Amino acid sequence: MTNSKHRSTESIEDYLETILKLTNKLGQVRSIDIANELHYSKPSVSIAMKNLRSKNYITVNDNGYIHLTESGKELADKTLERHTLLSGWLISIGVSEEVAYEDACKIEHDLSEETYEAIKKYFSSVSHN
Repeated sequence: MTNSKHRSTESIEDYLETILKLTNKLGQVRSIDIANELHYSKPSVSIAMKNLRSKNYITVNDNGYIHLTESGKELADKTLERHTLLSGWLISIGVSEEVAYEDACKIEHDLSEETYEAIKKYFSSVSHN
């Protein structure tokens, strides 16, 4: 995967994860909420929302509220699950919470599905012992 394609996928996952978290927290999400959460400019978020809409990950109603489509929610759930497991693991081995969340965000996009599933299986077996 080229770097620009990788960054594009990473950006999509980050936006979808943010939309999911904000929806859970606020109930309804608008572009300004995303801009504030990620500390991005409103024009950058607007361009990203057009991109997500064109890929059928989100819908935007007449009032500007953003909703995840089924495929958008699926990818957001997957990304959030990875982030939660990885940040929890980093915290458990002594990484500070702030750094763990930042590093988990970097790792979650680069980890292969095989490695992630092995880590998940390992933690599942450890937590049952």
